[in-house]
Amino acid sequence: MSGTTGIILGIRGVMRAAAGFSAAMVLVFFTLAPAGLAAQTRDGKVRSQHGDWQIVCKPPPPGASNEVCAIVQSVTAEDRNNVGLTVYFQKFSDGNQVLRVFAPLGVLLPPGLGLKIDGQDVGNAPFLRCNSFACYAQVTVDPTLVEKLRTGKSAVFIIFQTEEAGIGIPISLAGFGEALAKL
Repeated sequence: MSGTTGIILGIRGVMRAAAGFSAAMVLVFFTLAPAGLAAQTRDGKVRSQHGDWQIVCKPPPPGASNEVCAIVQSVTAEDRNNVGLTVYFQKFSDGNQVLRVFAPLGVLLPPGLGLKIDGQDVGNAPFLRCNSFACYAQVTVDPTLVEKLRTGKSAVFIIFQTEEAGIGIPISLAGFGEALAKL
């Protein structure tokens, strides 16, 4: 991510937090969840709002007793309404935690998705798959990254449309710690 020579969009004035994004948008992103979640996409509900993050839950899959919930935030660049991200954080019963980031079609896949938290380079993740509506990157999150997300102020996810044009999409971390505690 260091050496990104493209456009880095600032936090003020270039994004619109989609705190009230439609339930349909949430359901679309649940369809990319593990196979057990894919069949249950119709019933996702926003359970609570924590700062700029929402907890979205669905009924338990067959044979399970607990709802399937995730922390979700979606943002769009104001000057590029076709460039936005949805960030999806989920904890599993086995203790694993996963961070998925959905990016628009047309993103350059080889550089992957970059991440900075409060100005510090955290790393990058490869894009795993593209569907008809988005491409996504996914990582299993370690405790160090969870702590950075929980205590940070802002994250910038970096995508590329060309090798020279990196686009930084800022995501507010306000409320992430509170949402994580309630998840």
